[in-house]
Amino acid sequence: MNDVAASKPDTGQRLPVGRRPSRRLLLGALALIAVLAALGTYLWQQRGANDPNGAFSLSGNVDVHQVELAFRVSGRISAVKVQEGDKVSAGQVLAELDPVPFQTDVDSAKADVAQAQAQLEKTRRGFRVEEVAQARATVAQRAADLENARVTLQRQEQLVAAGLVTHQQIDDAQARVHMSEAALAASRDQLTLELHGSRIEDIEAQEAMLASARARLEKTQTALSDATLLAPSNGIISVRARELGAIVQAGQTVYTLTLNDPVWIRAYVAQPRLGRIKPGMAVKLTVDSMPGRQYDGTVGFISPEAEFTPKTVQTEQVRDDLVYRIRVIASDPENVFRQGMPVTVLIPAAPARAH
Repeated sequence: MNDVAASKPDTGQRLPVGRRPSRRLLLGALALIAVLAALGTYLWQQRGANDPNGAFSLSGNVDVHQVELAFRVSGRISAVKVQEGDKVSAGQVLAELDPVPFQTDVDSAKADVAQAQAQLEKTRRGFRVEEVAQARATVAQRAADLENARVTLQRQEQLVAAGLVTHQQIDDAQARVHMSEAALAASRDQLTLELHGSRIEDIEAQEAMLASARARLEKTQTALSDATLLAPSNGIISVRARELGAIVQAGQTVYTLTLNDPVWIRAYVAQPRLGRIKPGMAVKLTVDSMPGRQYDGTVGFISPEAEFTPKTVQTEQVRDDLVYRIRVIASDPENVFRQGMPVTVLIPAAPARAH
């Protein structure tokens, strides 16, 4: 036997241990899976159509919300922190304006507040002891001047009978007496004012000036904080509309933020099936771009008003049938959903009633 086997010529062929599936066979298997999935979906939908308590599906579209982000103040962009496609979180810094002009306004407002505060304290405190003492000295001086003017007038009146002074001199002496009396009265009023302190009206006026200065300071500080653009919530930057160094006006869009968590699905349900859907109901979602995958969703809103089926929604009902808009809230951890993407909402069968 061994000699016979050794005498057979070696053809160089080897039997393969295993065969890899061909590309044609692999494509055929995938096609079969797709057909079976489509058939299962069709049977599932037909069961829901025939059974009022069975599962059924709704057609909808992704309704992604977007926010146009802009500065509330004008200025020159000095920093851009994120690019298109970046994921951002609430409170994250997205861009900044040149802070120098805003900081200068803040410093000036702080100086105005300090000045108004000092003036108010001065008004509340009233006059210093040295100023009161000076006012007392002024009163004494004015009193002495008045006494001297009266003595002079009295002497000249005694000499007028002897013809030693003229009537003009008498008139001048009387005028000096009147002037001294007026000066004394003014100095006494000033002393009384300093002893009683500032009037309440003056204090209130200074308090109002201080409040106004503080309001201007708060306004400048707000403008300084507005020079930093923050993300209002989690999302994805879909558009960056301005570049570094650009001069922007207040309200001009710098970024467009797409809010992708949660994602809203807009769908429509016909009136006969409206009773099967309740807020808070758990549903499943499928999209054409991810065959075989299902995503969790929750019914969040049912419109109280009926409307006609929009042209963008494909249903099995006639176009002019009345439907009710519902909103399904879904999470998108894989970032699959896109604005306007068709979505199939799978409504589960109603639970069986106990007999």
